[in-house]
Amino acid sequence: MASYYDEHDCEPDDSGVHRNLDLLQFARMLVENSDMLDFDLDLDFDGFTLPGERRAPPASIAVVQALPSIEISAKQVQMGKKCPVCLLEFDIHEKAKQLPCQHQFHSGCILPWLKKTNSCPVCRHELLTDDPDYEEYRKQKEKSKEKEARVESLHNSMYT
Repeated sequence: MASYYDEHDCEPDDSGVHRNLDLLQFARMLVENSDMLDFDLDLDFDGFTLPGERRAPPASIAVVQALPSIEISAKQVQMGKKCPVCLLEFDIHEKAKQLPCQHQFHSGCILPWLKKTNSCPVCRHELLTDDPDYEEYRKQKEKSKEKEARVESLHNSMYT
């Protein structure tokens, strides 16, 4: 692997301390040698998944089409309500898409997001998908969380 300086045809400064560059080289080494790691990071730079995790599929087309369009009120505009994706303030009487978790977005912001993943970008509330395998995985994950909660509750009740 070429050094940062060779890649950019430049010379190091006189201090000799290049911690940021060392970190950059380390990150490049990890990416280039990820096949040697014990776990596989999905490095497409849209995020990553850890071992045992599944990348969420897009939200169901029917669910996305059924999302309500709401009109932004004068009160919301006075409060400075913004789209959480683009951070632009909503205009009065503007239409926004509302997810089941009640978060509101510009259509142009949330629809491309939901074509990639099935969750709210603010709270990660998951919408249904068209992938039956993922839906089964999600049910199993929910059952596992419920079981952990019951065990924790039982444990806590024994010691209170």
